[in-house]
Amino acid sequence: MKAFQDYYSDHIAQCYGCGKLNESGLQIKSYWKGDETVCQFHPKSYHTAIPGYVYGGLIASLMDCHATGTAAAAMYRKENREMGSEPEFRFVTASLKVNYLKPTPIDKTIQLIGRIKEITSRKVIVEIELFSEDALCATGEIITVQAPEHLLK
Repeated sequence: MKAFQDYYSDHIAQCYGCGKLNESGLQIKSYWKGDETVCQFHPKSYHTAIPGYVYGGLIASLMDCHATGTAAAAMYRKENREMGSEPEFRFVTASLKVNYLKPTPIDKTIQLIGRIKEITSRKVIVEIELFSEDALCATGEIITVQAPEHLLK
C-alpha cells in the first residue's frame, strides 16, 4: 500500500518532514486505518532534547507533516477521487498547536493517529495524538489550507 506522501509529485516532494526526495529529511509515511490516519516514526539518537527523550521540535514536525498528508488524503476521499489524481490536493499549515503531555522516549517507536475534525472546500482541521508505545505523549490540532497554486508549480 502506498503512503499519502508517495503520491506527491516530484517537484513538491522536497519537504524536510515528508518529502520522499529529501535524503536528509524525516520521510514520514502516513496511511488510512479506517477513518483515522496513522504514521510510525523511529527517532534517531540525534533527535535528542535531553538524554533519553525526543526534541519537541521533532514532535511538532511529525504532527505538521502527518496532518498535511492527512488533509490531502481526506480531501481526495471527500471528493471520491483516487489519491494522486489531477488536480492535486496539497495542503500547507495555517496553524499548529501542540500540547506536550509527557516526555517522549527516544528509544521507542512513535505512533501518530490523525482524525479529521472539520473539512470544508479549502480547509481541513486535523487532530493528532502522538504515542510512545501505549503512552499518550502529545496532542495537537493543525489547521491546514489548500496550497496556493503558485507553490505547486
